[in-house]
Amino acid sequence: MVLGVVVGVGAGVGAVAFRELIIGATRAFSGYSDYSAAGPAPNPHLPSLGIWFVVAAPVVGGLIYGPLIARFAGEARGHGVPEVMLAVSEQGGRIRPRVAAVKALASAVCIGSGGSVGREGPIVQIGSALGSGLGQALRVPESRLRLLVACGAAGGISATFNAPIAGVFFALELILRDFESESFGVVVLASVIADVIGRAAFGSQPFLALPAFHEQSLWEYGLYAGLGLTAALVGTAFVRILYGMEDITDRVWRGPAWLRPAAGGVLLGILLLALPQLYGVGYPVLEQAIGGGYTTRFLLLLLVGKLLATSLTIAIGGSGGVFAPSLFMGAMLGAAYGNLAGLLGPHLVGAPGAYGLVAMGAVFAGAGRAPITSVLIIFELTGDYRIILPLMVAGVISTAVAALLGHDSIYTLKLRRRQTPLMQRLKVADAIRPTPDPIPWEAQLPTLVDRFASGRDQALPVVAGDGAYAGVITLKTVHDAADRPDATAGELAVLVPSLDADQRLDTALDLLLRSDADGLPVLSAPGEISGWVSHRDILSAYQRLLNRERPPMNTGRRRGRSATAPSTQTPVAAAVRDGTRGGVRG
Repeated sequence: MVLGVVVGVGAGVGAVAFRELIIGATRAFSGYSDYSAAGPAPNPHLPSLGIWFVVAAPVVGGLIYGPLIARFAGEARGHGVPEVMLAVSEQGGRIRPRVAAVKALASAVCIGSGGSVGREGPIVQIGSALGSGLGQALRVPESRLRLLVACGAAGGISATFNAPIAGVFFALELILRDFESESFGVVVLASVIADVIGRAAFGSQPFLALPAFHEQSLWEYGLYAGLGLTAALVGTAFVRILYGMEDITDRVWRGPAWLRPAAGGVLLGILLLALPQLYGVGYPVLEQAIGGGYTTRFLLLLLVGKLLATSLTIAIGGSGGVFAPSLFMGAMLGAAYGNLAGLLGPHLVGAPGAYGLVAMGAVFAGAGRAPITSVLIIFELTGDYRIILPLMVAGVISTAVAALLGHDSIYTLKLRRRQTPLMQRLKVADAIRPTPDPIPWEAQLPTLVDRFASGRDQALPVVAGDGAYAGVITLKTVHDAADRPDATAGELAVLVPSLDADQRLDTALDLLLRSDADGLPVLSAPGEISGWVSHRDILSAYQRLLNRERPPMNTGRRRGRSATAPSTQTPVAAAVRDGTRGGVRG
């Protein structure tokens, strides 16, 4: 309990410092404490650029936090909560202490330069890293270390949102997945202490200015049920688009990891140029939507824009949370839904803002599969007990429908993807290289010998007179034909399985192992070669992904392994573990 109090103090101070960092970074990049409330407007420090500064801001920000994350803490990339869940479930609660500092700086720069993400994921990771660092320094048992990590997470949420109850249940429902009385008591202490520090710095009022909730009639519960269903669709779309965009970026980007945020920042800047309301966290825009300040069409435009902007920010390697974007999307969805429901008549339907408040919790419930936390945090933000029943109806329906549409939440899917064998996440397109110069059908043995002697390929494509693919000839085939000097490439060529750029790479490896060729052609159309894949190309693609996934190793040891060793393995170890069919080529 004493350590829980200390962690609560650290999380509270960290939350205050982190918010000030975000405000300072936003002012440095945009000239405003929150540009989403001021835009579209020029940066007062760079008036000559006009509104176009929003294109440059994400690029410059990426040049700062990209190298910072790549050099000091790869775990700081992304939205933070899955990394904490992984540390609790597989690493005994061990998080490197440096993650707190790197995450705070990287997320502040990312948000301040226009990254359309939230601050709850970073503060959870910051508070958890502080708790883990304290526990590791005092060498507490793993069970206590996990508890201190949860204390840090609860304290961060509590101080950031002035929501001590939601902070407790966030830590228990998502991080620990444990509601034992001992865990509950210590986490409560940490959350209360952190909230006291947060209130001392920011005041006791909710950080969002939201209207009071009003229930017009009992018939509205049917509308809230429909809102829960719609919120589940939005939450599920958020999960799929977020990770789908990350996959596309992984496939397209071939440069160094540290440069990826700056390169992707160009696309993010263009999106912000069209919708500057998406700059940063965007709480002022959320408040205006709840207050009825936007038309239905613009609300839906902001909903889609936020979904794309947040997914793009995370996909390019940005650092920030997904909880605040979920609230933003929920507010836009609910306000638009309320506008349409209002057509039924004012005597049956309340203000659109009431639906926006409920949808804020319902979208997060669908995306995060945390109905308890979603209900409690909206209740604490509004301070109005009358919203509890609509929140429960919409939140539970959203969670249930989202569970039918997909197995994983926005947090657990990242963990499942990390545990998926890396080879299954790669496509042939990730390993493809230019086709070696093909051998003409009529080329004779001396020409074949010269070609293989002058290159490193052990298999080469053969083409007919019209340039169409006609098979593959291997070094072994040429060697076996040494007593046939008049043999031609067409006579020695054999047909081998061809590949498609969209095939999984583990399937391509299986085909390679089953064939006698060291390379297989990639066909874009019958008879038309668009690329080439060999064993060496597959291993190179695997190693590139492995290097991106592998966080820096910790020097601490536990049970003979590095405390923060990733769940990925080297190519040889993966082949041994998976029992690769056909053996391993020497």
